[in-house]
Amino acid sequence: MSFLKDEGGQGAAEYILLFGGVIVIAIAALLIYRAYFSGTSGLNAVQDVNTIRSTSVLQ
Repeated sequence: MSFLKDEGGQGAAEYILLFGGVIVIAIAALLIYRAYFSGTSGLNAVQDVNTIRSTSVLQ
């Protein structure tokens, strides 16, 4: 019954779940930002950046 007390694989399983979660978040971010920067959506990244640069908080 010593195999019931063995927790050697638990750490590896936790790392796999953590890594899988990071991959899912990265893919979701890539899909969102791909539409933003490709110009296929109604969003305009260049115009947004220029607006931010021209609007200064210190003015």
